[in-house]
Amino acid sequence: MAHHEPHDEVTGDRMNWLRAGVLGANDGIVSTASLVVGVAGATTDRAQILVAGLAGLFAGAMSMASGEYVSVSSQRDAERALLAKERRELREMPEEELRELAEIYENKGLDAETAQEVAKQLTKHDALAAHAEAELHIDPDELTNPWGAAIASFISFTIGALLPLAAIAFTPVSLRVPVTVVVAIITLALTGFVSARLSGAGKRRAVVRNVVGGLVAMGVTYGIGSLVGQSIG
Repeated sequence: MAHHEPHDEVTGDRMNWLRAGVLGANDGIVSTASLVVGVAGATTDRAQILVAGLAGLFAGAMSMASGEYVSVSSQRDAERALLAKERRELREMPEEELRELAEIYENKGLDAETAQEVAKQLTKHDALAAHAEAELHIDPDELTNPWGAAIASFISFTIGALLPLAAIAFTPVSLRVPVTVVVAIITLALTGFVSARLSGAGKRRAVVRNVVGGLVAMGVTYGIGSLVGQSIG
């Protein structure tokens, strides 16, 4: 592995923050743009649109942060439970665990003698870390952080939501919807590109998926808003 390439175990928590941030921004853009476009379909009153948009922003940001916290906390609890199980096995059956570790390295291509020596050396240095990395793909010192994911999600959702909210608030009535849609498309394309870079997936597919999903959501809510506005009016 090249020196500049990060190890997955070291960067896992950072990647979790980035994932939460990208998803939060994407949700902030789609939900808020759809909400304000839908309200704009029902009324031209700037105050009503802003109140609805701000309410959606804070409700969505809190919901995203809470969801990320619960999700990542569950993941962290699972990691802790697996590490506790591994500690118990190392304490109660050290020889079996040593053989298991050696077999893992044999399966990775080492000969039996070398695998046994590697297992012994790693166990002597830090038995729990060696088994956690080889068996569980967990770094005991780098468990996922639910607060980091929650904060990243809250901030990114808020930033993402502010873009379409500002677009619809500071443009003339006749241009509110098209300008907001264009702003949403550009920012959704950006979050799709970033998410593809983070996951190593195809960038074009991610961008198209984000943009099409956002357009559908905005189109549906605008149509509903227009129908409701006409029926109320």
